[in-house]
Amino acid sequence: MPRLRILVIAGSVRTGSHNAALAALAARRIEAAGGEARLTSLADFPVPLYDGDLQAEHGVPDGAHHLAALLAEYDGVVIVSPEYNYSMPGNLKNLIDWLSRIKPWPTVGVNGMLMSASPGAVGGHRGLIALRVPLEGLGARLHPDMFCLANADQAFTADGDLADEALGSRLDGMLGGFLDVVEATTHYRREPVAA
Repeated sequence: MPRLRILVIAGSVRTGSHNAALAALAARRIEAAGGEARLTSLADFPVPLYDGDLQAEHGVPDGAHHLAALLAEYDGVVIVSPEYNYSMPGNLKNLIDWLSRIKPWPTVGVNGMLMSASPGAVGGHRGLIALRVPLEGLGARLHPDMFCLANADQAFTADGDLADEALGSRLDGMLGGFLDVVEATTHYRREPVAA
């Protein structure tokens, strides 16, 4: 059976980002579990601020089309997003808004998992709740479990792993559950029964 191919998107482009570190760790853990991971970030999908007039004149930008092509190519996506003021980052929402202008929506039926890292006590959970809304509205199948890494400024070892072994096991368990769902929907699709 072919390896599951998972796109991993870091929702922060800041140097030293905890979310970029968590995205890199998730990609390594997916590879260790037998999958194939492609690590990307929002910087790989540049788009201007959404403007209907801009779309009418120039169409949907290449950055959004690039992401749409990858979503079609890969079996699932893991988005690792910071929390900004109790919500998702504006640049991530802007990319989703551009993506939604492609018809049919490239997010329909995509298996996704959300993760976040924050120095705060709740690990960016509120931002992921906000992020679920547009993605599920656009037809993505989001895994019910979300991994939220609290106290992220103290959570990583020097080599980029999690210092807390129990937390690492929890991450592996969540990713394993997600990969099981992706495998089931990718390799064992039910064919419609003829009437």
